[in-house]
Order: sequence, then C-alpha cells, then structure tokens
Amino acid sequence: MSFAVAVDIGGTFTDLVAFDPVTKDVIYAKSPTTYGNFVDGILSCFDQAGVGPADAELLNHGTTLVINSLIQRQGAKTALVTTKGFRDVLEIARANRPDPFDLYYERDEPLIPRDLRFEVTERIGADGEIIAPLDGQALADLAGRLKSLDVEAVAVFFMNSYLDPRHEVEAAEILKSHLPGAYVTYSTELTREWYEYERSSTAAANAYVGPQVSTYVRRLESDMEGRGFGGSLFMMGSNGGLISVDRTCRQPVALVESGPIGGCIGAGAYAQALGLKNLISFDMGGTTAKCALIDQGRFSVDSVYYVNGYVKGFPIKSPVIDIVEVGSGGGSIAWLDDQTRLHVGPESAGSSPGPVCYGQGGTRPTVTDANLVLGRLNAEKFLGGKLKLDTDGATRAIAGQVAAPLGYEGTDGALRMAEGILAIATVTMAGAIRRVSVEHGLDPRDFALFSYGGGGPLHAANLARELNIPLVIVPPEPGNFSAIGMLLADARIDAAETFTGPLDEPMVDAMAQQFLAMEDTAATALKRDFGAEDVYFEHHAEMRYCGQRHNIKVPVSGLRDVAAIRDAFARDYKRRYGHADAKAEVEFQAVHLSAFAAMDRPDIARLPRISGDAVGEVERPVMFQGEAVTTKIYDRASLAPGFQASGPAVIEEFGSTTLVGPNDRFEIGDLHEIRIHCGEA
Repeated sequence: MSFAVAVDIGGTFTDLVAFDPVTKDVIYAKSPTTYGNFVDGILSCFDQAGVGPADAELLNHGTTLVINSLIQRQGAKTALVTTKGFRDVLEIARANRPDPFDLYYERDEPLIPRDLRFEVTERIGADGEIIAPLDGQALADLAGRLKSLDVEAVAVFFMNSYLDPRHEVEAAEILKSHLPGAYVTYSTELTREWYEYERSSTAAANAYVGPQVSTYVRRLESDMEGRGFGGSLFMMGSNGGLISVDRTCRQPVALVESGPIGGCIGAGAYAQALGLKNLISFDMGGTTAKCALIDQGRFSVDSVYYVNGYVKGFPIKSPVIDIVEVGSGGGSIAWLDDQTRLHVGPESAGSSPGPVCYGQGGTRPTVTDANLVLGRLNAEKFLGGKLKLDTDGATRAIAGQVAAPLGYEGTDGALRMAEGILAIATVTMAGAIRRVSVEHGLDPRDFALFSYGGGGPLHAANLARELNIPLVIVPPEPGNFSAIGMLLADARIDAAETFTGPLDEPMVDAMAQQFLAMEDTAATALKRDFGAEDVYFEHHAEMRYCGQRHNIKVPVSGLRDVAAIRDAFARDYKRRYGHADAKAEVEFQAVHLSAFAAMDRPDIARLPRISGDAVGEVERPVMFQGEAVTTKIYDRASLAPGFQASGPAVIEEFGSTTLVGPNDRFEIGDLHEIRIHCGEA
C-alpha cells in the first residue's frame, strides 16, 4: 500500500488522514496532542489508523509550533548583527502608537534584547552602491564573543541589503564558519522588500524559532524513516501551499499559521466543487476559533503577518492567508474576574488535563462542558465512544465556579450559565468573522458559512444567526478537516521584490520583465523541491495613490496595459475604502509572485465514511433558549444525499457534532455535506 498521509497538530488534538490513491479509501484518526514530544501523538494516530509510516509515500504536515513559540517566547537565545548605527531598529519599530487612547499602552518587547544586538561596519547606499565594505575581521571577532555568550541563533540584517544582498550573504558565511552549532539566517533570504523594520523583525523571528523548528522537522523526518517511511515529507506553509523540508529549515517563519491553513485550502476546494464563490471558512477546535474568507473564489493572502496582533505585536514579512484567530475553542475556560464578570477564554484547558467532563483532572469549566450540560453532546459517543464524558462533573463545575457566585443556584442556574458561556463564545467568534468581512468592505450576509473543526458544526448555526448568514455548510469529517485540506494543497512558493515608480507604460513593461525573472527563479525552485514540471503563476502588485503611506495589493495577472491595471486598482480601492479618485496619480511599490505546482490529490467525493445503517429515531432533550426541547438525534454516516429534515436536530459523527436549531432545516448535499438553512424550518 502507498498512502498519502496528512497530519495536523492542534492545541488539543492531533489529526491524521490517510488516502489510498489505488482503492480511493480514506482512513481517519484523532489522538490527544502530546506536548512532551509531538511525534508521539503522530505515531498514536498512525497506530489508530492501522497504517504504518512504511505504508506512506507522502506525508504532509501542519503544526502550530512556530506561532506557539513566538507568542509564548519559548524560542532560542538569539543575537542580531546589523549595520553600524541601526542597532535599535527593532525597538524603534514604526515610531507610532497604534492605540492612542490606551494610557497604559506598551508594545511587546523585541524578541532580541538590546544587549544581544550588535553592530558591524558595512553600508550599501539607497542606489545600491557600496559605501563601506563589510569588515570581515570585526565580524569574525564578534563571532567569538557570540560563542562565549552561548548564542544559539543569529539574525543578520543590513540596511539596503534588499538592493544588493552580497554583504548579508558574506556575513552569514563568516558566522557559520565560526559558529558551526548556531542557526544563522539573513533578511534577504526571507524578503527582498525595502521596509527596514519589517525585514529586521522577520529575520529576528526566523532566527528565534529556527533551532526549534529545524530540530523538530529533522527529528520527525528521522523518526519516520526509522519506522520505514521512504516517501516525501512536506510542510503546510502559511501561504496555502506545501513547502519542502529544506526550505522549512531555512525559512521556518513560513509556517507561522501552518496548522489552520489546511482547513482553508479544503474549504476552497469545496467551494469550487459546490459552485460557491463567496464562502466564510470557520474552524473551531479545542483551543481557538479561526476564520478566513473566500471572495469570488479566492482567498486573500496578506504580505505581512503580526504576531500577537497589530497593536502590540511585531510583523513578519511572509505571505499568510488572511486568517483571524480568537481564543474561543472547545477547551476555552469560563471564568469570573475581580468584578464578578463572566469571561470565556482565551486560556484553554488544552488536551491535558482538558475540560472537566473528560475526567482527566480538569477542574475549570469550559465551552465543551457547557455544551454537554445543555444536552448537545452525547456523553457515551464522544470520539466514537472512546472517551466517556462526565456530565455530573461538568454540571458541578459550572454551578460551583460560575452560577453560584453570580447568584444562580441549583441545576437551573447551571443550565442558564451554560447558555451564557456559549452566548459569550458566539459573540467572540462573530467578532472574528466581522474582522475578515465587514472590515474589508464585505457583507457576511452575502456569504455561506463553511464550518468544520471539532467544535465548529456545534456552534455554526447560532453563529450564522448572529450574523444573519442564511446558509451553513458542514463538510464530511469536520473534525479532521484541516488534515484533509493538507491533502488537497498544491506546492507553492511566493516571492516579493521592491518595485517603485509611477503607473505608466515604461513601468508596466518593466514589471512584466521583473515577473519573468521571478517566474524563472520560482519554477527552478519548485522543480528542485518537488520535481514539478508544470508550474503556473499569479501576479500581484502593491499600489497606492501618490502621496499615500499605505498600499493595497492588486491582482494584475494577465493585465498588460496602464488602463487595465488602473481599473483593477480603482475597483479594489473603492471596495475597501468606499471611494476612488479617477484623476489622482497611482504608483507601484512592490511586485508579488505566487508560483504553484499541482500535486496528486484525493477526490473529495470519496472523503465521507458511508454506513448502511438506517436512520434511527433516537431522541433526547436539548436546551434551546432556556427550554428543554425534544430533539431528534441522527448518525451522520447513515444520512444519504437528498435526505432532508427540520430542526431541532443533533447530527453525531466521530470527531464532531452538528447542531440544527428549532427554526432551521437541513439537507444532505451531493458531496455528503450538511446544508443548514437558517430560519427556514
């Protein structure tokens, strides 16, 4: 057997999907994430699936290792080597105050403290001319000092190196020769754009996570090979494409949102198969909820990602699908502050000890506990019956820690507070969806809500009603859907370069030549990393009105004249800001290339698990708006395409549960997806 396997490591569970391209069979597995050694959780999934690493010819892998390391500040001891006079670029940042009304505002501390930031003599001018050569001897002497400081990683950032990277390349080689055990990276290896703060921050972040990611990926590769794996290992990049192990080790920041991106790619594939151009991808797992938006069949890819948010965090100049993440997952803890106000998240119970109802030592009530208390989860069939849930324990936790302090006593009080917990979680998640839609000039009512993850289908209908979204779609196997998406991803490489000048015919011709050169480099890299011969490209340009500070990214694929490019810019500008100036001059700031190579992928029509069991007439009481309502319970595997019913209903399957409200109706589509029509019972 030769399986294509995808593994997604989440905050609570590790998911595996194995696809046999010969029989078209798909196997699923789910295991608690093992924080001591992530590989243990992966191997547990292999054992559950009955598939060994030796049976796999392809392993696609997504992980939250990079983002967790950056947010939790658990990276390597890192030094920065920079041009003389620019030691404090990381500290000065953009010299702005993103939140002017917060009197106690403080930006996150730089990843690299000032005493580990060092200057060397070198300088390239703004026109690319070498003003001062690199002082190699001073750099070699500095390497000795870094070694005595037990530095594990070094980031090299020189001013204006985006015009000519030779000094950075030379410096990196000198440092590697004198620090053979250290991880060394340089800014132009990651981005060739001119923003000095963003470039410096990106190099610092890459070095900070480099040793940890390289060690983990190489260990995963070694452990898999030790168990007979002889196939290809690829990582899920934040840009929505697969990247090679070697590129991952050189550019680990490309994995900053690696885990959630797989689900976005899967949502895009389903949108295409279902003929839907406008879709909101919504993933609710055990720790967080994530959402992204497909507009006219395409995801938006941002050029800059802010770790811990724009207001307090720091930027990474690396393409990332525009995804918003909030701390509202199944394991999010409900708690009262000093003024006895109820909050939900962002702290999570994780996989260990987990929610109270898991019976594994958790003591603080969570969103999952609230759903169980309200009858929305089956205590005997959670994860296919592998984990029995403790309803009484969950009720006691909510009653004692939330309801009683707020003056709500007994079982009725616990039920009321359980609904309150879910209401707060819904508002938090609705806010995330507004950020990817309303803040971009788009109305969520024009989109369908595509929901997956272990908790997504349980909350999707309520979330859709909060936003007046008429249609909810739940794909087959939502609990493993991010891993499924990784099997549907293509190989992808993104490149960006500074490109400044007015929007006129000479610049349009120059842009075409620039793209040709970038295409040649990207195609060569895809052939080297993936053996790809058939490569296709997408072109974008960063543009703005002359005199403005901020740019917008405009698709320019196939556009060859000034008028067409200006129309594309005006259309996107007006959609975002509500107006466009037909007379104002427009200028270029950068060009972006995305290069793709198609990979073998499973047929999404073969993904659902099919059962011949008849639909049962099981019922149980479920709480809706303070009332216990008799609700039909369905086994999803027994629901054939064309089946229709009105709510209330609970649809159960391995890894997830779908809730249909009393005023909703649902049907099973041709791809075995659940379609919930809100308010149409």
